[in-house]
Amino acid sequence: MFNRSVINDLQQWAKKSDRKPLILRGARQVGKTTVVGQFAAEFDQYIYLNLEIPINQKIFNQHDNIDDLVNALFLQHRKSNNRNLKTLVFLDEIQNSPKAVEMLRYFYEKASHLFVICAGSLLETMIDKNIHFPVGRVEYNFMYPLSFEEFLLATEEQQLHELITNKNILPKYSHENLKQAFHKYTMIGGMPEVVAKYQSSQDLLALQPIYQNLLLAYLDDAQKYAENKTTASHIGHVIEQLPFSAGKRIKFHGFGNSNYGSKEMGEALRTIEKAMLIKLIYPTTRLQLPIVPNYKKAPKLQFLDTGLMNYSLGLQIKYLSINDLSAIYSGLITEHIVMQEVIASKIITNQKPCFWVREKGQSNAEIDLVLPYKNTMIPIEIKAGKTGTLRSLHQFIDETNYTLAVRLYGDYIQLDKLTTPKGTSYKLLNLPYYLAGKIMHYMDLDNYPVFKEYETK
Repeated sequence: MFNRSVINDLQQWAKKSDRKPLILRGARQVGKTTVVGQFAAEFDQYIYLNLEIPINQKIFNQHDNIDDLVNALFLQHRKSNNRNLKTLVFLDEIQNSPKAVEMLRYFYEKASHLFVICAGSLLETMIDKNIHFPVGRVEYNFMYPLSFEEFLLATEEQQLHELITNKNILPKYSHENLKQAFHKYTMIGGMPEVVAKYQSSQDLLALQPIYQNLLLAYLDDAQKYAENKTTASHIGHVIEQLPFSAGKRIKFHGFGNSNYGSKEMGEALRTIEKAMLIKLIYPTTRLQLPIVPNYKKAPKLQFLDTGLMNYSLGLQIKYLSINDLSAIYSGLITEHIVMQEVIASKIITNQKPCFWVREKGQSNAEIDLVLPYKNTMIPIEIKAGKTGTLRSLHQFIDETNYTLAVRLYGDYIQLDKLTTPKGTSYKLLNLPYYLAGKIMHYMDLDNYPVFKEYETK
């Protein structure tokens, strides 16, 4: 039972006066059912229905009237239908009951005293195809594998968690311990079952069956995602190849060294994206807000979890002998885990992150990540090495005249005052990889007097 940050979101949802039924979305096995069970401890009563079970489906099919349905739910679970008692109703695997989806409207309109949460392991691929949630009558939240902060709590590193979540600048004495903890997190990933097993056993070999079972479960799901056997084979091929393409820019045509065309692979990849096993991270070519993805250009493939990626590629053993993550897999692991942290930390809440490209003849350039910040775009590089190698970043700064950029790397916090070869001055905020989820906080500290201590002379 881990402390997950989404619990805070659920608590805020429960306080709303105009609360709507909540759809908790996320890939299979990221801990949705467990989190709702934890949250239920804050209520007087908890009604749990798994709608894969026929008797639970039947109760919705038998009642068109919301009052009758609510009375039947309370009776079936031997709970008191007393409005003074705070009651949480969790409809798990809701994709199995179109009638339950339909009734969400009436839970909102006529039974708003109940706190209703829904989830489902295959829900994502069915939204807008087989399932249509009542528009304006539900709201959504998203769950991902454990973030680094959550990982620290799960592995009983409370002191490190307190340091990294402190509003002040991280003390230098904590750097090595946090770096080693982040390497461990990057190595095993954030899937709850994996983290729980590692915490209890401290044995990497004991994790292998869990990784394998997770990957097989996703592969088995291909049959359920697909409309026919041909589509199932396309999706199955993509799922098998995901770890080998993660972190890279991909082309749909011939994906995974196949003979499949762009149409087949595009449909398969988008279906798997709906299942939240991947995100297709597209580039932007813009130099000012808003950050608009360019869907004509090749995306990067972000897999669900870096630990699953490491397992599939046989990389975990390499973590035992390195000091900087950039030494593994040509730096792709660092980019992947940083993007995983940005997504899990919900730094961007209304869109997927983007990277930036300039693809013109001999002047190609790429920046790993761009984020909106106040009235500007913040360019973020994810790499080790000296600041003098930041050619793409310098090109971006020259063209925008923005005054702040960020580099995520293996060392401690440092603020550099730099000048591009063309004479544009800017500040480069260097942050260790493990602060990827805290980028916005540290950018806000940029002008604080306390930061002067970290400026290069």
